[in-house]
Amino acid sequence: MVNTKRGFGSSLVPLSDFSFEEPDRKLILYHLGFAFFVLFLGILAGLFQTLQRAGLITLPVQLGYYQLLTAHGVLLALVFTTIFIIGFLYSGVAKTMDGRLVPAARVLGWIGYIMMVIGSIMATYAILVNEATVLYTFYAPLKASPTFYFGLALLVVGSWISGAGIFTNYGSWRKRNKGKESPLFAFMAVAIMILWIHASLFVAIEVVFQLIPWSLGLVERVDVTLSRTLFWYFGHALVYFWLLPAYVYWYVNIPKIVGGKILSSALPRLTFLLFILFSIPVGFHHQLNEPGIESFWKYLQVVLTMAVIVPSLLTAFSLIGTFELAGREKGAKGLFGWVKKLPYGDARFFAPFVAMVIFIVGGAGGVVLASYQMNSTVHNTWFVTGHFHMTLASSVVLTFFGISIWLIPVLSKRKLTPFMNRLGIIQAIIWAAGMVLLSGTMHIVGLLGAPRRSSFSTYGDHEVALGWIPYYYVIAVGGALLTIAMLLFVYMAFHLMFIAPRTDRVIEYPIGEVYEKAQRPPKILERWSVWVGLSILLSIIAYAVPIIDMIQHSPPGSLPYEPW
Repeated sequence: MVNTKRGFGSSLVPLSDFSFEEPDRKLILYHLGFAFFVLFLGILAGLFQTLQRAGLITLPVQLGYYQLLTAHGVLLALVFTTIFIIGFLYSGVAKTMDGRLVPAARVLGWIGYIMMVIGSIMATYAILVNEATVLYTFYAPLKASPTFYFGLALLVVGSWISGAGIFTNYGSWRKRNKGKESPLFAFMAVAIMILWIHASLFVAIEVVFQLIPWSLGLVERVDVTLSRTLFWYFGHALVYFWLLPAYVYWYVNIPKIVGGKILSSALPRLTFLLFILFSIPVGFHHQLNEPGIESFWKYLQVVLTMAVIVPSLLTAFSLIGTFELAGREKGAKGLFGWVKKLPYGDARFFAPFVAMVIFIVGGAGGVVLASYQMNSTVHNTWFVTGHFHMTLASSVVLTFFGISIWLIPVLSKRKLTPFMNRLGIIQAIIWAAGMVLLSGTMHIVGLLGAPRRSSFSTYGDHEVALGWIPYYYVIAVGGALLTIAMLLFVYMAFHLMFIAPRTDRVIEYPIGEVYEKAQRPPKILERWSVWVGLSILLSIIAYAVPIIDMIQHSPPGSLPYEPW
């Protein structure tokens, strides 16, 4: 049974009798709550970092620029994203698979959550006491304390256990529903965790077999080329681990919010499978300027990088089709009349819609960085940092805000009031404005040569370096706006969790219906062994020979064993 209540302006806010079972509700809420706390800390670190870079403040001796840079990257790009994503995926799996998690999935979810929290605290402690100032990445020759590496290892392994919970729930549902097409949300959740586990396995190998022995003094040195190669096996796929949950929301939840239908059930499944295939064997395009890797392997992975554009274009096609169907249903006329029919007054749609628009620019920047000539020009500049913020901090995080504004009330059994909806729209506008100033200016000053990974410097008052300073001020203003938007979001999250009026029936968990004329997806799309096997095969083709060559030519004392 579904009721409606007058809500955002002239729109109707659907109410539903569905609510999570108490154990599932607590598990998901704990994920979101810790993720939002980490988001708060990470944004503050970013603000102080940008103000220091602009020369507007002087940090205390006990807290350096590079510590803040490390904290900003680790807390936001690893901890916040991982824990929020897993919480969101658990919510959708529970909703679409009989309205609940099976007991085994709950147990695995709690084990994974506890390990991730403990690991995050360990890594953060190491950063704060200045024993892990390694600029976010697991990059030799920068060395952190064992506490940092053990902490992040716990985070990664905990996420694997949480992924096992999703697989367990999916497998249990398939056994109970033999021959049925699995829910689209659950299918996508499985695909995301397959991609994550496959990719993060190699950064785990780097940490366990290289960085931890090195930090403990068991080996004299680290093979830098091998270390970076193992990291980037994981590092670029990490981008799609961030992005694909946003795609889940765009594909599955947004159609319900706009009053339309999912254009196809097969197309999004194929899109996610293509990401499993093409998002991992592409890491060398981050190492185009590094010696020790044959040009052929770099070229091969650049080609595969360009192939990743295909599933993104399929997503754009599908979403525009969904929006147009919704607009035509509401009486839209003309070629683009449907654009006017979209619910821009609904924060659940507005924030992710802005994210989609920004992603067009961010995706184009990715194509630029994958080409050898442009990569050589801008690789060590703020252009890269700007691209990073345009994708993760804009497209992904804005979508996460849109998810949170309704998912928190669903979990807390409280109302999403019209005021909170308007505040959500204002918050998204401030965040987008701040990100345009920050990220857009980073792109510009990067093209002018301003370096990344370094604190404020005028290079002896060189006229070129002095010309960068006005851009730093603009970036600092963007960082301040982002901090304001983040504080608004923290207030909204707290209000929706603890203060908003209670209701017996909560705002619905929006799951779109597939367009009735769409064809059923072929069964081959759910034969996971085929797609996982192809992914492994592509990775072997792209990486086996270069990695074997690196191991054979590793410097003496850089591995805990003698290479053959």
